[in-house]
Amino acid sequence: MQKLLYIGLKNDYGSAKRGLSYEYRNFLETLRQIKSFDVDFFPVDEILRLYGRKKMNQLLLKKINIWQPDICFFVLFTDEVEKETLRLITKQSNVTTLNWFTDDHWRFDTFSKYWAPLFHWTITTDQESLERYYSAGCKNVILSQWGFNHRLLREEKQKYLYDVTFIGQVHSSRKRRIEELRERDIEVQCWGKGWKRGTISSEGMIERFKQSKINLNFTGSSSTLSLKRLAKILLNRRCDNTFQINSLKRMSNESKVLMRSARSQIKGRNFEIPGHGGFLLTDYADHLDRYYIPENEIAVFHNYDELVEKISYYLCHDEEREKIRLAGQQRTLRDHTYEKRFKEIFTTMGIPK
Repeated sequence: MQKLLYIGLKNDYGSAKRGLSYEYRNFLETLRQIKSFDVDFFPVDEILRLYGRKKMNQLLLKKINIWQPDICFFVLFTDEVEKETLRLITKQSNVTTLNWFTDDHWRFDTFSKYWAPLFHWTITTDQESLERYYSAGCKNVILSQWGFNHRLLREEKQKYLYDVTFIGQVHSSRKRRIEELRERDIEVQCWGKGWKRGTISSEGMIERFKQSKINLNFTGSSSTLSLKRLAKILLNRRCDNTFQINSLKRMSNESKVLMRSARSQIKGRNFEIPGHGGFLLTDYADHLDRYYIPENEIAVFHNYDELVEKISYYLCHDEEREKIRLAGQQRTLRDHTYEKRFKEIFTTMGIPK
């Protein structure tokens, strides 16, 4: 049995008020179920808040020296773990290091390309970033994807309480789309930070997926200027909610990202909704059809008019909608669980699982 140390956030964005992080609920809990691994956890956010960055890095090195893991699985947030700490860990002959990089579709040039060379292996969900990693000198790059934790699935009878719902944070383009739908007399019930109904627990979110005839998903990032986006050019926020002034080089890179057209992104919600038995209506993201057959396992729209048309159509065609919903869940459970994702990753790395 190999020892695997998982290093990441316990809480969502490092805040206990927001509940457990997505990666904790899906990555760590799945890794713990793989029988060939003895898994331990180093909660970066909790230890950082207690002891500060310098001491947290010392405690991480101490943990590794005492426990002697075979694999260190990182999910970096920002620069909480120092580069020198990562160099020391990766140089140890008995430790294999990997990091799952999130949001490479917009964060590669400001973060990933500078941190990926510090690991033996790099995981990305963005196919367009593969060549960029190779150009940055990273050879052991694995294209994976978000997925579904099937152990969270609860077998319950479908009971519809809502026609159309959306769960996710408010930002400009999402708010505008929801308002446009309401102007067309399509009422969308929304939950998440910034909406009138407020945030919802993970358990409540899963219930809404099953209670909604149509679950909307938007794959684009915010594309308009805001104080928050401008602040990111100047400041880096760590998971303990402290801020640091960015270097001039990073300010320049962040400015370029801000000016660049936002690119759509396959998200965890693309797999969570059908996995839990919900009907998914999502706008298209590049390569999404590698994972699902549109209008057979999920429904897809490409513009506002098509969104309105498909909401109206699927609300009036229950049998067709249910057929797609069931096919989407079956495809997710067969091909898109995190257990399957991780086994594929470790096979590529040559690690027994």
